[in-house]
Amino acid sequence: MSKSIIPVAELNCKPKQVVKRLLGALPERARDVIVNRYGLGETPKRMTLEAIGKKYNVTRERIRQIENYALMSIRKSDAYAKEKAAFAELEGLLHSLGGIVSEEEILSHVSSDKSIQNQVHFLLTAGESFKREREDEHFRHRWYIDETLAKKVHEALRKLYKGLSNKDLVSELDIVAHFLTHVEDVADHLKHEQVVKRWLNLSKVIGKNQLGEWGLLTSPNIRAKGMRDFAFLVLRKHGSPIHFRDVAKSIEKLFGKKAHVATTHNELIKDPRFVLVGRGLYALAEWGYMSGVVKDVIRKILSEHGPLTKDEIIDRVLKERYVKENTVLVNLQNQKYFKKDREGKYSVVE
Repeated sequence: MSKSIIPVAELNCKPKQVVKRLLGALPERARDVIVNRYGLGETPKRMTLEAIGKKYNVTRERIRQIENYALMSIRKSDAYAKEKAAFAELEGLLHSLGGIVSEEEILSHVSSDKSIQNQVHFLLTAGESFKREREDEHFRHRWYIDETLAKKVHEALRKLYKGLSNKDLVSELDIVAHFLTHVEDVADHLKHEQVVKRWLNLSKVIGKNQLGEWGLLTSPNIRAKGMRDFAFLVLRKHGSPIHFRDVAKSIEKLFGKKAHVATTHNELIKDPRFVLVGRGLYALAEWGYMSGVVKDVIRKILSEHGPLTKDEIIDRVLKERYVKENTVLVNLQNQKYFKKDREGKYSVVE
């Protein structure tokens, strides 16, 4: 997943103090289970049900029962009623972030301190108005209040990535605009770029590469691994043919990966996504360039368009290859492959 820079929000309530007052409503063992389960002690490490069960020599299911009992007891306590302002502030924060937000993002938004993150996580769990959905094959752990809004966002994300293939790369502006076409009936204040990007970050199916382009996470264009993938992104960003030496330099500059010139060149040669269009110059096959040497390009042009004059052939070849006109003429003189008729037009020798 590509991460956005998340500004830290200053909460008026003090999570540590709120949590302390809420835990005061519990008997000792239930309080100890909650402290260990949510990492609320001196060490901000969350323990599993099984680990806590071993501590008390009981089953993990028994610890789950104690945890559920503790949460219900807190919600019915006077301490909970007195913390209405703190929970209201967290509700306001969740609404300001778009109404549904990934767990990682909302916790990072309130603090970079793991202890405070654990305290806020517990408050979200204890708060009756907050709903959490666990991570699944489509989405990350996320929190929301309005179930109707959550369903709309989930459905819009599914529609968005169903229309993408592994070859697709979409600019951030375009992916935001495309997403908004699927959620037209949400409140206008939610149709904001930052909100939409948070919604996009809920997905485990789509993501953003290091150049800020979006696509399916299964695509090598998003999760670039080898030199070929990095080279593809370099050429795509450049937008026109580029020398393999410059491809290697750009890989190092844009991705911080060591790219040896010879290795980069070899990878370009092997991959059908790239076409050699001149002396060391490579283009992307998806741009429509023909593969093969100049002779092959001439053959393809003549096979497609029929007999052509010398000037017509040169004009068409130079759109496919960065070569000198004389190179084209030399190839045309090869009578094994090309013949010239009385009108001065060339065709392919059958």
